[in-house]
Amino acid sequence: MSERTTTLRVLLADDHVTVRHGLKLLIDSQPDMKVVAEASDGKAAMPGMNGLVATRALKQKQPDTIIVTLTRHSDDAYMQELLRAGVSGYVLKQSAPNELLQAIRSAAAGGQYLDSALTRRVTARLLGRSDKAHKPPATLSEREAEVLRLIAAGYSNKEIAGRLSLSVKTVEAHKANGMRKLELRGRIDIVKYAVLQGWLENQ
Repeated sequence: MSERTTTLRVLLADDHVTVRHGLKLLIDSQPDMKVVAEASDGKAAMPGMNGLVATRALKQKQPDTIIVTLTRHSDDAYMQELLRAGVSGYVLKQSAPNELLQAIRSAAAGGQYLDSALTRRVTARLLGRSDKAHKPPATLSEREAEVLRLIAAGYSNKEIAGRLSLSVKTVEAHKANGMRKLELRGRIDIVKYAVLQGWLENQ
């Protein structure tokens, strides 16, 4: 790799002051990086938005923006949604500091970086499901999304049926179809997906 001629400018967004301070010290100690701004959360970085929605909005408004996510979440659903949204790096907070530095440099060079703790698991999963590699991302029907949104908000199948003027069996069918498309296993997965989509912000 040729010697860098420019300094990588980094915006930090984290809701813990201590974490931001530690990350700033780590990044600023590198000769090729500098923290130029800080935000307390996704809302400060992009007002009114959670992390995933903020990522999508940033990529839409400034497609060349490079985003590296530092998170404690190692579950596939969260990782997949952020990668689809356009993040260039996904690093776990519990990993060694060097993982984050590698991710920033890799992303800045135009690559993608996945935390080494996740690489083996993801590789095994992809190899085991290579038949799905060329399928487009799942698309929910309007009704399926509506049913899953209400389930995540805490409504029972019977209550949803009443709200949408549907039979309970129809609600169950929409729920099953939506979960199958998104590969969700239960209510907890539905809630996680709803949070990532920003569905519950106005509940």
